[in-house]
Parts: sequence; C-alpha cells; structure tokens
Amino acid sequence: MRDQMMGVSSKVEEVAPFIGMVIMEGCTIALTILAKTIMTGGMSPFVFVVYTNALGTLILLPYSFLFHMKERTEQSLFTWPLLTRIFFLGLTGIALSQNLAFVGLSYSSPIVVCAMGLLIPGFSFLLSILLRKTKLDWRSTSFQFKVLGTSMSLMGAIVVLACKGPYIRSSSPSSSLLSRLHKQQLFVFYRRPDSWFLGCILLASSFLCVSIWNIIQLGTVKHYPQVMKIASFYSLAGTIQCAMFSFIVETDLSAWKLKLNMDLLVIVMTAIFGSVIRSSVQIMCTRMKGPFYVPMFQPFRIFWAAFFGVGFFVNGLHYGSLIGAIICGMGYYTVMWGQLVEDEKWRDIVNSPDEKEPLLQEDSQV
Repeated sequence: MRDQMMGVSSKVEEVAPFIGMVIMEGCTIALTILAKTIMTGGMSPFVFVVYTNALGTLILLPYSFLFHMKERTEQSLFTWPLLTRIFFLGLTGIALSQNLAFVGLSYSSPIVVCAMGLLIPGFSFLLSILLRKTKLDWRSTSFQFKVLGTSMSLMGAIVVLACKGPYIRSSSPSSSLLSRLHKQQLFVFYRRPDSWFLGCILLASSFLCVSIWNIIQLGTVKHYPQVMKIASFYSLAGTIQCAMFSFIVETDLSAWKLKLNMDLLVIVMTAIFGSVIRSSVQIMCTRMKGPFYVPMFQPFRIFWAAFFGVGFFVNGLHYGSLIGAIICGMGYYTVMWGQLVEDEKWRDIVNSPDEKEPLLQEDSQV
C-alpha cells in the first residue's frame, strides 16, 4: 500500500506541473482576449496598465513577504545597486513593455501577441552578442541552433507582419449566437485595425524590452535570491513610472473613472492572476522541474489562441497570422534547445575539478 501511495504521489508530481502550466497559458490568452475586448469598448490601454499594476502591487507586496517568510537572507534589498536594478526592472518590465504591449494589442490581435512573444529568446541571444556575453563560435552546436532558431523566429514575425491571409473561419448565418456576439462586440478576438503594421512593431518592441528585463533580472536574482520580493518592489517602481507617463498622455479625466462593469472585472482578474497566481505557479514549477520547464510552455499560447479563435469567435483568426506564429514557435524551441545544449556543456565543465573555481568566480561577477 505504501509503495502504491508513493507511486501515485510521484505520478501526480509529474503530471501536476504540466497541467498547471498549460492552464496558466490558457488563462493568459483568455485575459488577453478580454483586455482586447474592453479596449475595443473604449478603455484606454494606458489607464488599464496603471490600474492593473497598482492593484497587483497592493496584492503582491504583502504576499511576497509571506511567500519568503521562512527564508532568511543577510543581503539587504535597500542598497543603491539593488534599488537601481529595481528601477530599471520596473522601467523595462512594466512601464515600457506593458504600455507598448497593450497599445500594440489594441491595433492587432491576441495571436500576434503570441507570435511576437516567441521572439524573446532570439532577442536575448542577439543582445548577448551585442553585449559580448556570447562569442561568435560558428563551430559550436548550441550557437548554430541559436542562430537558426533566431532566424526562424524573425521569419515568422515577418509572415505575421506582412501576410494576414484569409480568415480561417468566416461568419456563418447559422451561427446566430456568435454573430450576435460579434455584432454587439461583447467579445472581440480580432478587429480589422487601421494600423496593423504599427501594432506588430509595438508588440515586437515590447518583447525586446522584456528581453532586456530578463538580462537585468538574472543578475538581480543572483545578488538577492528572494524573487517575489524583487517582483513586488519593481512592480511598485513600474506602477509609479506608468502613472507619471499615463497622466501626461491620457489627459481626459473621464477615462480614469471606473464603474462596476466588465472593465473593472478584467482589471481585477488580470491583477490577481499576474501578480500572485501565475508567478507562484511558475516559481513552484521551476523549483520542481528546473529553469527550462516554464519557458517551454509559452508556445502553447498559439494552441489556445487558435482554439478560442476558431471555436468561439467569428472571424477571429487569419491563416497568415497562425502560420507565422507556428514558425515563431519552431524558432523559439530551436533557440531553447541551443541554450539547453550550452547549459549542459557548462555544467559538465563546472563539475570538472580543474575548472570549477575560475568559473564560479566569473559567474559571481555577472
């Protein structure tokens, strides 16, 4: 009986992270669609970003201290180097990336968000070359995979940008409920925008900021390992930066008024999900499965976007957008595979007695 219980427990530990991450990606796309809906209905993307992050910060600050309550660290968070990092984490991870993302979303569609989000590993690879953290070693298998994957991702982004193509599913007279929903714009998955090209460029710029944020965050966590506390304080910094910017851009005071309607509901759901639920699940899955487990699920957003677009929304999806997103997904996995090969190579070198000490010293300087 005891062996059976242990066997069941091990199976649950294997299946639970997978199911959890698939659900997280589905919820992310669902909230993206809802955000697109309320922006189409008149909600300013700048106001949405401020309210979402303000509420998320209020939730995350006390939660982060509870999350790390049993952990002890001698490193103080309130030092000038860490505060500087927190400022730039808020700037790149929230103020720039989220404002660009939601304005870009208002001009495009959720499937484009999926495709452009898959450019992050490619952008990170290009940034590492520019910052001279990666050498141009064409004989290296990992480098070749990264170059190939980055090229595929950029190619997929170009397809999304230039080739929308026909609808996968057009409106049908028999789909009376879906037709009514589409006409009333209760749920908007795709609306023909005036500036599709601009939306794609803004989204690509947003995820370039996320790549920069990843580089800053990686070094920050090495200096201060309590991730949720870092997240709460850079969320606060980013919210203040967003508020200062949005009050300048959005001068219409009526745009800041909230009512008990769908707009408020989406803001609350996005804040709770982004600040607590998704972060906690990702941290737990990373601790259980390693650093490469969580990023592997981002291309699942393509499935959810296609599922929602074909299954529930009229005129929701174009062939060009879907094909481009799939190409981006293939490039994403190729870059990730190259990174995995590189990490395994470094792990083997680190475990070597002759090379262990120098590498640890180099790593501590990053």
